[in-house]
Amino acid sequence: MKKGDFIRVNYIGRLESGEIFDLTDEAIAKKAKVFHDHVKYKPVTVIVGAGFLIPGLDKALTDMKVGDKKTIDVKPEEGFGERKADLVRVVPKKYFENQAEPKPGMIVDFSGMKGRIQSVEAGRVRIDFNNPLAGKILKYEIEITEEIQLPDEKIKGILEFFGAENPEVEINKEEANIKLKLPEELKEKTGSLVLTFIEGINKVNFIESYAKKQN
Repeated sequence: MKKGDFIRVNYIGRLESGEIFDLTDEAIAKKAKVFHDHVKYKPVTVIVGAGFLIPGLDKALTDMKVGDKKTIDVKPEEGFGERKADLVRVVPKKYFENQAEPKPGMIVDFSGMKGRIQSVEAGRVRIDFNNPLAGKILKYEIEITEEIQLPDEKIKGILEFFGAENPEVEINKEEANIKLKLPEELKEKTGSLVLTFIEGINKVNFIESYAKKQN
């Protein structure tokens, strides 16, 4: 595949211990007893070279074609980065007043940074803001299941990647009309991707509909 190609991929991500931390196949998730009801298991749409996947996986796609399966070891520098000591911080427990009682393992948000509490002792809370996968060698099995060709399907794939469900897309000459409610930052992000990677589309319209509530 080459940069800018739209494809769908299945993958399984494991730690060196063999523990699965991410996957797209529901049957395998159930068999491995890592199934979660809130997760939607299906092939993921990605644009090759657009940062939809970690660099190690994105790079591997350029040596593959539809139907190929590959096993890849991803080093930290091409995955989630090395662990950084300065991202482990200790704060006074008083910061958690009027909030849930801090406990080890709890995920917290400080000024937009998410971290995991490592310990609570002597009135101080130790929080790790590193990505949980930082510093780890990751083992992936990845398969390209399909290449997406139609412009409207490409747009739907982008929207679904960012969490939109059942988006309605209509192509009218050089304009893409998307009937979907999205936060402004996602409109900007998805609109930019459409204009950059889908040839022939020069304008993106987001259409929101509001119906009168029935008594």
